[in-house]
Amino acid sequence: MRICSLLPSATEIAYAIGLGDSILGVSHECDFPADAATKPSLLRPRVNPQAPPAEIDRQVSEIIARGESIYAVDAELLRSLAPDLILTQDLCHVCAASPDDLATALTRFQSPPQVLSLTPRSLTEVWDDVRRVGWATGRVREAENVASELEKRVAAVAAVVARAKTGPRVLCLEWLDPYYVGGHWVPEMVCLAGGEDVLGRLREPSFRVTAEQIVESRADVIVVMPCGYNLERTASEFHLGLLPPGAEELPAVRNRRVFAVNANAYFSRPGPRLADGVALLAHLFHPDLFGPDSPAASSRLA
Repeated sequence: MRICSLLPSATEIAYAIGLGDSILGVSHECDFPADAATKPSLLRPRVNPQAPPAEIDRQVSEIIARGESIYAVDAELLRSLAPDLILTQDLCHVCAASPDDLATALTRFQSPPQVLSLTPRSLTEVWDDVRRVGWATGRVREAENVASELEKRVAAVAAVVARAKTGPRVLCLEWLDPYYVGGHWVPEMVCLAGGEDVLGRLREPSFRVTAEQIVESRADVIVVMPCGYNLERTASEFHLGLLPPGAEELPAVRNRRVFAVNANAYFSRPGPRLADGVALLAHLFHPDLFGPDSPAASSRLA
């Protein structure tokens, strides 16, 4: 089967069930596993991903206000690759291409390929998307094995944290200028890791919050996870001055429990590595149960 993936998490799923050689084209953000980055890129963003957070937010807002897409699909390259299946999403039009972005490109096909759109809002739906890709590609057994193993890994973490008498109040910052908190599966990940997400809404999109809400959150732990950022970029760009005045009184800041994480790898993308993200959070929330050392995929910011 010939596959093109316009979604980093879908690319990871395809590789996880043994379809790496079938992937012919990817999005500009598909970088895991490393082999995915060697594939031709089918998308070009209309925003500058290296701009400061406030500028990225401004560019995205202006493009969406005009009713335009923030991605350009290379229609000619897509046609030349002649895929049987295209993997995309309809969850967040800021994070990746949607089916609408394909509309013009697909008019160039005499026989349009199958399009599988993934729209998970919880961990269960992410694992079910692994199975859906398996069904669409004839890899049912392989997909079931991967999905079942992910479910077992998360359950094992949850079983350990169940021994904790209390859990921290957790603030997950998905963007810093303006402030956004993580949504969809992130509050569930926090819960499974033994914490309480104080502002995020389960199965709901990330949303903007005020400085006052952050200060009033009484967060014991702050996890900084800017969407689209890896650990190095988050750690290099974040400083406590990015938090609102008054945040220095939060227990998380006073007790030096402000952490940067690799959002791209473990939180922003609804793929197999979300299971690693749950384990990472559990280590940060409950070092007494998992050991004092933070996982290599996180960095203490304050």
